[in-house]
Amino acid sequence: MSTSTARSTPASTLITNIGELSTQDETRGTGSVLQDAAVVFEGERISWIGAASDAPAADEMVDAGGRAGLPGWVDSHTHLVFAGDRGAEFEARMAGESYAAGGIAVTTNATRAASDYDLTRLLLARVAEAAAGGTTYLETKTGYGLNLEEERRHARIAATVANQVTYLGAHLVPAGSDADDYTDLVCTEMLEAVLPYVQWADVFCEEGAFTEDQSRRVLKACRDAGLGLRVHGNQLGHGAGARLAVEFGAASVDHVNHLTDDDIDALAGTWKEWNADGTDAAARVAGTVATCLPACDLSTRAPLAPARKLLDAGVQVALASNCNPGTSHTSSMNFCVATAVLQMGLTVQEALRAATFGGALALRVHTGEDRDGQRAVGSLAVGHRADLQLLNAPSAAHLAYRPGMPLTGAVWRAGQQLGLPAR
Repeated sequence: MSTSTARSTPASTLITNIGELSTQDETRGTGSVLQDAAVVFEGERISWIGAASDAPAADEMVDAGGRAGLPGWVDSHTHLVFAGDRGAEFEARMAGESYAAGGIAVTTNATRAASDYDLTRLLLARVAEAAAGGTTYLETKTGYGLNLEEERRHARIAATVANQVTYLGAHLVPAGSDADDYTDLVCTEMLEAVLPYVQWADVFCEEGAFTEDQSRRVLKACRDAGLGLRVHGNQLGHGAGARLAVEFGAASVDHVNHLTDDDIDALAGTWKEWNADGTDAAARVAGTVATCLPACDLSTRAPLAPARKLLDAGVQVALASNCNPGTSHTSSMNFCVATAVLQMGLTVQEALRAATFGGALALRVHTGEDRDGQRAVGSLAVGHRADLQLLNAPSAAHLAYRPGMPLTGAVWRAGQQLGLPAR
């Protein structure tokens, strides 16, 4: 994730006098939240974590002043490559019109008309805005091109800025196209065109988008091409999305507003090995993450995803912004966390975990090295990438206790402190 706001990086940095440090490091068990803590960065990695009184010396020292610290947000579901505005659609929806996936076509037309320069400029601005809110690692998708040349162009542009890129040629069947013919294109020439730029593939398995059979064809073709899989599923009603995600071993199924008990049981089944007592954390096999998108749910007036029920069943949950121009025009993970606590029944620490470690699980960058050789993100542990944010608050509970307030005070990404906009 690239922006121009990073400062030069000293050889080592000590951030001390952290009042509350939520590490989200599972190996610490119940001790994952530290009081009066400190962290040391060496280059891009974390080299030490512990009590401030025991902290080693470093080339630079930052006094957190008792503020709360936590990992940078990992936003595992965004649609940032777009042009145009759909504010009128939002107003109509707030006046009572129902959401339908067809609104995607409005953005497709505007995005196709934008130059490479304009799309890159817009993407950089959106990533910088997310970083100013504490997001240090993010995924973004294609899906507003919907023809071969535009999908390739959008994938190429996204790959210059985002940490990971998802191919979403199967976002919507373009107006005037035969659905099966377009699905064939998504599975063949279009897929080949985007392969140099993407790590994942996704399909919008929903009424008005792609049927179960069409979605299965897309997932199989993309899996055979070597891409990891994700699914947009169960957003507008009960459907096959979650079942297909489990069938194909997808890393995540996203939206999940309408799940049956059988859907939840199937998702939980993918986590049995992960949740087994005594399983070595390093040897765990991650299952299909249920990614909840609360900002989108509020914007579409949909029922909030059943995050509490999913967690209680043993499903690993992520929170993501779904930043897009139609249904969730925000990259504020702070807002998503507050909503999860206030309206979805999660505790503060559960919501923090879903927005950090959960997102890393969904992108498979929670441990070891990711596809680009980068260090693990989403939790604060020795050897992990040095992604940390400080809040202008004594505890992370203030994200929900003071919802909507600009609490992000300082952000480090890969060991570099970002210059945040003046408030």
